[in-house]
Amino acid sequence: MPRQMHFIGFCIAGPNWHHNGSWRHDESDALDALNPARYENIARILESGKFDGLFFVDVLTLYDSFGQNFRANIRQPGQMFMLEPVQLLAAMARVTTHLGLAATMSTAFYHPFHIARTFATLDHISGGRAAWNIVTSANDREAQNFGLDRLMERGLRYDHAEEVLEACHALWNSWDEDALILDRENAIYADPDKVHYVDFEGRWVKTRGPLQTPRSPQGSPVLMQAGSSERGREFAARWGEVLFTLQHDKADMQAFHADIKARMQKYGRPPEHCAVLPAIDIVVGETESIAREKAEYLNSLVSPELGVAEIANHTGVDLSGYPLDEPLKDMEITQGSRGVFDVILRGSQSKNLTLRDAGRHYAISELTPQLVGTPQTIADRMQDLFESEACDGFVIVPSLTPSGYVQFVKSVVPELQRRGLYRTDYTGRTFRENLRS
Repeated sequence: MPRQMHFIGFCIAGPNWHHNGSWRHDESDALDALNPARYENIARILESGKFDGLFFVDVLTLYDSFGQNFRANIRQPGQMFMLEPVQLLAAMARVTTHLGLAATMSTAFYHPFHIARTFATLDHISGGRAAWNIVTSANDREAQNFGLDRLMERGLRYDHAEEVLEACHALWNSWDEDALILDRENAIYADPDKVHYVDFEGRWVKTRGPLQTPRSPQGSPVLMQAGSSERGREFAARWGEVLFTLQHDKADMQAFHADIKARMQKYGRPPEHCAVLPAIDIVVGETESIAREKAEYLNSLVSPELGVAEIANHTGVDLSGYPLDEPLKDMEITQGSRGVFDVILRGSQSKNLTLRDAGRHYAISELTPQLVGTPQTIADRMQDLFESEACDGFVIVPSLTPSGYVQFVKSVVPELQRRGLYRTDYTGRTFRENLRS
């Protein structure tokens, strides 16, 4: 079967996603950010477009790096993570039958037993469609919400995460596939010889087991990850089944894609067992001019100052004292994501952007490539990236919800299907099966 694209939908359980002005648009559903019906509707739309899945990005603090307070992110909603994603996914599972469902959960704050039970339960609820977006966390504010002073040293976070993954897999495997007997006549619900203690003990993590949740349909959730640092890439090559990436151009995408696939070899993993999916932002119009007008109006709603605050939040560097109209320079990153800052810096330096300019660009799509055009021209660009081995598909991050998803599903998806680049129906029973089909 010819290679086909994979799509994952990007979600945040809050008003804005990557575009900080979209909540002001009349078509936006952002004012329903606390209503679960909003997310159920999005799930239905994505399943109608045969998406592999969706995932919720999540952070465990109200951002306050800019000016050391949260005023900028409250007055105008930047990325606000308002609801707990796993509970939303349980609701979304009940209105879909094929769509993969992924939540972010941090290895820094959640014990492997909690993680393993949560995703085993979601996998049962969804009939084999659960996924875990693994993060190690990047901000001491998150640690302080969990009673800690600071995060573990950056160099140790992935080592700790490796141990958490090993413990989780031991717990998921504590029930054999055929442990449930369900024999009423002989009064045997489960075979105790097929349920096992784990007795896992590592440097940081200890758990006795077994998990009290029986083995789930997939055995373990699909594992997502977004690390772009050297250590993050190595972690991804060992564990990742879906990688959420952010690059500006085809050459960077190709280099990242090739690097991950090469690293997988030493872990004995076939390259098709990890889908590398760069994020793209889509604005579709019936004509090129209509698409540009839509994008220009939508982008006019952003706040560059809030964009600067978002850069501060995502890097952990308080930019409130930096001049807005001077070029953005490199700086030491001790909090937040160095990988995120490197993307911002490369995009800014290549265009000699001031901090205000960088803030405006970041406000529009957090420097995710914004593809603006007709269904045909957008499909052309996606096809070129896909066939150039720059990716295995895409994380779709619409500027405007839900209409961005609706327009993509109704116009771009059929064009890609016509070209034989995208599935016309689901072929797998589980999320993992669809990813590997």
